Amino acid sequence: MHKQLAFGVALVAALVGTAPATAADSTLTRIEQSKTIRLGYRENSPPFSFVGDDKQPQGYSIDLCKVVAGDLAKQFKVDKLDIQWVPVTAQNRFDAVASGKVDLECGNTSQTLARRVDFDFSVMTYVDGAGLLFRKGGIPSGSDHLTGQRIVVVAGTTTEKALAALGASAKLGATLVRVPDHDAALKALLAKQADAYAADRTVLVTTALSSGRGNEFELSQVQFTYEPYGLMLRPDQAFRLAVDRSLARLYRTGEIAPILQRWFGALGNPGEILKVMFLLNGLPE
Repeated sequence: MHKQLAFGVALVAALVGTAPATAADSTLTRIEQSKTIRLGYRENSPPFSFVGDDKQPQGYSIDLCKVVAGDLAKQFKVDKLDIQWVPVTAQNRFDAVASGKVDLECGNTSQTLARRVDFDFSVMTYVDGAGLLFRKGGIPSGSDHLTGQRIVVVAGTTTEKALAALGASAKLGATLVRVPDHDAALKALLAKQADAYAADRTVLVTTALSSGRGNEFELSQVQFTYEPYGLMLRPDQAFRLAVDRSLARLYRTGEIAPILQRWFGALGNPGEILKVMFLLNGLPE
């Protein structure tokens, strides 16, 4: 009898120890009580998340997160939430979310099955794919753009992982030059420390244009990954639903159009894939 009681107590303790967070522990409760939301941003990942001339975070993902913050303020019946902007990098963004340093990461983080083991993601916010940027006249004439190339890539990104896998499986002989951010990658390409710069195609184009030296580069037609972006957060069903509700409303009502135009208008038509993404993610209430 005593053994059965001890076993029962141990079982209850184990279940309590592994139980999901209660409402009192939820992100939404903390935000409502503190009237503050902590948003993570990238300092140089345009046009999604970067620091503007006024030294403030701006970009497509920043605007989406501001909409989420505004909707939460309405839900909590307050004039506004105080936003604590927390800079993150490609390397430390996961730790920042997991540790609670930020509630929502507002960048261009791709959803993958491996990442979803430890993190929640909003509905998709953008669809992209990795490509290669070369110096003018530097695109290889052959069909294989990777063989024997020195390719600069931002460490900690899905592009780095994909290139490493391609090099290992196909024995391409490509050399990866790893740098901490996109500014460093562009500088390495200009300094001829690399033959090509690999990143998501939208980031490549915007980084080149924002440097003021866009005519010195060429974008290859090669696209070798699929990058479905989402806003990243800790596993929290209620908070994820609140974020999704804001984004789905933007897509469903068409209010996403001026935000999209603001950050991607200079790049031309967003394309059919992105239009379909908004349609499929404009979930009804």
